[in-house]
Amino acid sequence: MNRLPVKALYLHVPFCERKCYYCDFNTYVARPEVWERFVQALVREIRALGRLYPDTVLETVYAGGGTPSLLSCRQWQQIFEALRGSFHLASDAEISLEANPGTVDREKLHVLRELGVNRLSIGAQSFNRELLRRLGRSHGPEEIVHSVELARSVGGFSLNLDLMFGIPGQSMEDWHQSLAAAVGLGPDHLSAYGLKVEEGTPYSRWYDQGVLDLPSEDLEAKMYTALMEFMDKAGYEQYEISNFARPGARCRHNLVYWRNEPYLAAGPGAHGYVDGVRYAVVRNVPVYMELAWKGSSTVEERHEVSDEEEMEDTMILGLRLLEGVGDDRFTQRHGRSLFDVFAEPVERYLRSGLLLKEGSRVRLAREALWISNEVFQSFLALSIDKV
Repeated sequence: MNRLPVKALYLHVPFCERKCYYCDFNTYVARPEVWERFVQALVREIRALGRLYPDTVLETVYAGGGTPSLLSCRQWQQIFEALRGSFHLASDAEISLEANPGTVDREKLHVLRELGVNRLSIGAQSFNRELLRRLGRSHGPEEIVHSVELARSVGGFSLNLDLMFGIPGQSMEDWHQSLAAAVGLGPDHLSAYGLKVEEGTPYSRWYDQGVLDLPSEDLEAKMYTALMEFMDKAGYEQYEISNFARPGARCRHNLVYWRNEPYLAAGPGAHGYVDGVRYAVVRNVPVYMELAWKGSSTVEERHEVSDEEEMEDTMILGLRLLEGVGDDRFTQRHGRSLFDVFAEPVERYLRSGLLLKEGSRVRLAREALWISNEVFQSFLALSIDKV
């Protein structure tokens, strides 16, 4: 198995102004003094990672959450001082930061830009005020517009907007209006995800109580089709199931995930993948901070990925990309052809038309994008010929 060098780092900032009703991420509402102690712990963890992986050249860094944009300018300066003191950042590194509308001002954006942040991902979710309220969001449509305008005025950011469909009470007209409003702001990139009801969330409880007015599966499928058609007409390239970009604006960090390449991770609840091991940082923020302050390992789970699992991951994650999976790259990495390893599912879905073969590359057909999980299931362990 060909081990790839680490070129990416994910940072998890868990704090939010409020917890959205649908969110099952590792997020917390906490006082600013807790943020300060967290930042000092994160700085220590970053330095510890740098000692473990010296001479690493990072080509992408992604700060997600939570709401990373809540942290102060001084706190981000401390984090970037630790980053640059622990790792080499490539001269053209993509450095992304997630921001909720209304949580950035001109001063903070200037500081972030000076620190090297060059990609801003703004969690719009919807441009309908009532739907934002139903999601538990703390902003309105005007804050989305203002945040984009501020970022444009500062300059130097590649801008992404996040949208959601399948929101309780959402109609097709609502969805078209949000798409039009988002594209009207001229983002470089747009991510659009169908709502999933996750266990442990208020939405899950309301769903069990029968009071969550979700759109039908048929309407959700129509929303997804409308999304693809709208973005195509607007001049955006769909390069992944849920992601659309103008030329040159693909998210390089997320491509690391979809190409099943290694990445480091820091922050409570963050997941990393390096040296054939997937690992998870402890989720509990006070425990995380205590471990980091003591200089102890913050990792609470480790899973050594078998050769079979690694091939599955390369196939399933790679098929999320509209370019699909190329057999040359697969063979170079895994020492076997994907047409050998996954002969049965590949042939079955080629016959059904859900997979397409172009030269030595296989990819999902357009009709399969909405039901991709059905296809992915066939590439799990039982499908592999382990000869």
